[in-house]
Amino acid sequence: MTPEIMAEELQLRIHGEASLPTLIYLPGLHGDWTLIGSFRKVIGGRARFVEITYPRTLTWSLDDYAATIEAALAHNGITRGWLLGESYGSQVLWAMVARGKFPAQGVILAGGFVKHPMRWAVRLAEKLTGRISTALFVRIVFGYAKIARFRYRHSPETLANIDEFVVRRTELDRRAAQHRLHLIAQNDPRPIASQTPLPVFGLSGILDPLVPWPFIRRWLRKNCPALRDYRIIRRADHNVLSTAPAEAAKQIFDWMNQQP
Repeated sequence: MTPEIMAEELQLRIHGEASLPTLIYLPGLHGDWTLIGSFRKVIGGRARFVEITYPRTLTWSLDDYAATIEAALAHNGITRGWLLGESYGSQVLWAMVARGKFPAQGVILAGGFVKHPMRWAVRLAEKLTGRISTALFVRIVFGYAKIARFRYRHSPETLANIDEFVVRRTELDRRAAQHRLHLIAQNDPRPIASQTPLPVFGLSGILDPLVPWPFIRRWLRKNCPALRDYRIIRRADHNVLSTAPAEAAKQIFDWMNQQP
């Protein structure tokens, strides 16, 4: 099988027994499960945790993402559960909600959003991601890896996956990230969020320049009747599930247990 075909395949793996509540993780712009190790460990034994890695596609729409994830879940016998959308993953989440094919029990935004509050910044990031050279991209990735080893120094499970994170950042991966940025810039799921009957929850780290939570929380409180709660974790940043895994997991389980 060629790398191009392999790049188009969505991957899914499941942790935990089918009898447990199901939590489905839709990753952010990086598109895989390499930064979620510490969160996975914290929720072990309390939920069936479903992790997804997106294909490095340059053509899929958000509806394509949603349809393929739904098919993968059905193939693995997963017929209901909670959707946990991290950053870019929140856009895939809203696409799944709009389709109404997967019987979600609730949705949780983790550093996620409805319409991005700074579309100009997303468009700029899309252009810059497309223009940088492969050599510069590699330097940026290795620079991020050095920062990440310090940033996640208290999260050994995440640290263990940093090398895998670096290996996965290929030239095709850069182009796939650019495409995902394009999808964010074009997407406006506000009508979906304002009309959904599903319980909606939001979780953000207090230091989040990528998706400023005050704008997200304000819009949801005014326009999303299904919003049940929105919490800020003070010791976390944009990657709230990875930088404060214990606090994030506790809050998410509290929300899941509140719902019938």
